[in-house]
Amino acid sequence: MKWKCPYCSHAQVVTQQNFSHKQVGFDTIEADVGHLGIDAVAIVCVNPDCGKAAINLSVCTAYKDHYGQVCLRSEPDKLLSRRLMPDHSAHPQPDYIPAPLVEDYIEACKIKDLSPKASATLARRCLQGMIRDFCGISKPTLFKEIEALKKLLDESNAPKGVSADSVEAIDHIRQIGNIGAHMEKDINVIIDVDPEEAQVLIELIETLFEEWYVARHKREERFARVKTIADEKAAQKLVSQ
Repeated sequence: MKWKCPYCSHAQVVTQQNFSHKQVGFDTIEADVGHLGIDAVAIVCVNPDCGKAAINLSVCTAYKDHYGQVCLRSEPDKLLSRRLMPDHSAHPQPDYIPAPLVEDYIEACKIKDLSPKASATLARRCLQGMIRDFCGISKPTLFKEIEALKKLLDESNAPKGVSADSVEAIDHIRQIGNIGAHMEKDINVIIDVDPEEAQVLIELIETLFEEWYVARHKREERFARVKTIADEKAAQKLVSQ
């Protein structure tokens, strides 16, 4: 089985040496949903620079066999699933991305399943922080910041990596994030954001981290290498004269 470590993003093949799957039935009377048990999976990263354990746990329905033992089926019905270690699905981010942005991103990942609306609000705040930091735009509201960024795009003055479709996606997140950031005029109107929708917003943040910050850093590194080579050649030329 192919697997990517959630800590270090190292791609690897899971084997018997770094994988364990355990199922345990609870020896109690039946609950309202029947007998219950735990399904747990542990994988240890084989990267020598990491070596961390990833553990997922699920509460499942179970049954009693003819010996009276509570057992889980080979593919049990999962009533609740949680990632225990790490406690979030955030990908590692480079240290040149501002820490407050990464913190909002990680927090949005942590609460995605518990409170999707709160996760969407954090995603909105993270994107606003990206516009202020990466694009140098700071206005009273996110709406005005997006309008200013659109104007820069129309004038071909937006920072490299900022595209029209990415700005449009940010505007969509602003609207979704407003669900948590602002009370609706009619407080009886409840607009839900489900975990899958919150995950889409998180994935946009990851995309913009890559297209904005990582791409800029790589570009700066390439230019710096060119300058270093040019300086070295110039120095060699002086010596040979």
